[in-house]
Amino acid sequence: MGKVKFTKTELKKQQDALKQFKRFLPTLQLKKQQLQMEVRQSTDMLDANLTSQRELVERMGGFLELFGSEAEVGELEQKVRVKSVRTGTANIAGIPIPTFESVEFEEIPWDIFDTDWFVDDAIRAMRDAVSLKEAYKVLEEQHRLLSAELRTTSQRVNLFEKVKIPECRENIRRIRIMLGDLDTSAVARSKIAKRKAEEAAAS
Repeated sequence: MGKVKFTKTELKKQQDALKQFKRFLPTLQLKKQQLQMEVRQSTDMLDANLTSQRELVERMGGFLELFGSEAEVGELEQKVRVKSVRTGTANIAGIPIPTFESVEFEEIPWDIFDTDWFVDDAIRAMRDAVSLKEAYKVLEEQHRLLSAELRTTSQRVNLFEKVKIPECRENIRRIRIMLGDLDTSAVARSKIAKRKAEEAAAS
């Protein structure tokens, strides 16, 4: 606790600070609750993405067994090239976070009459896998940003609840006691001075 001046000016300063802290605290508490919910949702989205990736890997395993060699699989992978990853921005609880939109792939033509029937499905599955992985990267960044903001907001809530507000209340209590003591002393001194004056006038 810092050094406090025992004056009426300091008392008003501490009272104003207490009002300000008490006014801002509910807003911070609401923001903390919102961020807690968003972090939980973000965690669920990451889990759902991983589940989709695992399911897709299992499905792709069936396709890849149809290819005769690793060279053929390599040729297939050459047909799945990322051109760009499109992302956007959303505002959650006052902070900008990235959002995943889509993956744009290079259009690499191939002769559908010269390829096996399952190649198209395999390429679509591989594109889906790439899209899921790119989406996961964005979801991870979302989770990191939201978690960091939640930590900061929680620290501010704790600072207000456990430090600033109790500190102001204690300062106000101490100042009032001191000012009360000073007022009492001033009244006592005034009475003593008045009595002495009366005694001097009577003698």
